[in-house]
Amino acid sequence: MRQPLISGMRQKQRPCLWIRHYLGPAQRRVVLDIPPEEGDRVPFVLARLVRRLGRARTWALPVVIIATVFFTSWPLMIWAEPSGNAITSVENYWWWFVVTASTVGYGDFFPTSFGGHLVGVYVIVGGIVTLTTLFTRIATAIENAKGQRMKGQLDLDLSDHLVIVGYTPGRTERLIQEIAADGTHPVALCAWEEVAQNPLPEQPDVGFVRGDLTEEDVLRRAGVHRAARVLIDARDDNEALALAVAVTHVNPEAHTVVTLRDMSRARNFSYVDDDVRCVQWHSPRLATEELQDPGIAVIYADLMSHGGRNTYSTPLPSALAKVDFGQVQTAMGRSFTTTVIAVQHDGGILTPDWETPLPEGSVLYYVGERRLSDDEIAGALTGDRAH
Repeated sequence: MRQPLISGMRQKQRPCLWIRHYLGPAQRRVVLDIPPEEGDRVPFVLARLVRRLGRARTWALPVVIIATVFFTSWPLMIWAEPSGNAITSVENYWWWFVVTASTVGYGDFFPTSFGGHLVGVYVIVGGIVTLTTLFTRIATAIENAKGQRMKGQLDLDLSDHLVIVGYTPGRTERLIQEIAADGTHPVALCAWEEVAQNPLPEQPDVGFVRGDLTEEDVLRRAGVHRAARVLIDARDDNEALALAVAVTHVNPEAHTVVTLRDMSRARNFSYVDDDVRCVQWHSPRLATEELQDPGIAVIYADLMSHGGRNTYSTPLPSALAKVDFGQVQTAMGRSFTTTVIAVQHDGGILTPDWETPLPEGSVLYYVGERRLSDDEIAGALTGDRAH
């Protein structure tokens, strides 16, 4: 253990710092009262501080550099320049320092001595280092923000948008392409954590969020609580049910569509929310149609269910010649409450105008309560013509 100094013993000289600062004729001596055992540690501590500031991703480093250059260059300029030079006054030096450090050089104040010129070089170098450090920090911040956006770590500033919960390579891209073709609404894509980065970087209108999709904070980062529509396209039906619970908890007002492999499980989703619409996973087009036109999945389900209106086909009766599509649509609708939805001829689907004559051998596809015979169709058209 170090023994205390006793009276009469020769003490080691304390380290001191000399500053030549001419505020007048007086020269001042400033002594730093540092204990001897700490004096050797000062350079080491300062070096560690500089290294830490250099490694730290902080905006304080440019401020520290420019402040250090300012408060060290001013006394040096006072020391180097004649007392009559106005550059040394506080109201002039800060202005000269700014224009010199920024490498602009206004020219209204300037040093005249060799020492003052050296101080000017020191200020210019300090300004360049400060600007370089500042621009490096800005570039790093931009790159970090871009990286966080690519990794789905940022909150999306979207509202009244569509959120797709779940990602399947190839399939999700086709879904987004169909949705984009039908409108310009923004889209947010939510993927599980195994999707390392945004799979659609070339589409700036598609936001990206990744994480545990059953967690509320992840869904809120995608703006689910502000979304108008949500499509749950999960990896299996059990996952789809869990995601439906999470989504309806965050936003029970959104129009939520769920794709299912087994449509018999759709009734389980009615326990979550009666307004959740379930569509067949293998029919992605039906999912996009339900998103764009809510309720259309119910219409399709009713058409395909037993006891509802169904889709039928029949050849155009050969007895009918030169009949227009509008006549067929009007007669069948008026007589049997049916709707002709398509016409096929020679293997191709026709989309005829109202007054387009139907060629011989055409096949009619219609929606109705039952299948119609050739005589019924011919009678309806004959009666309509008579009227």
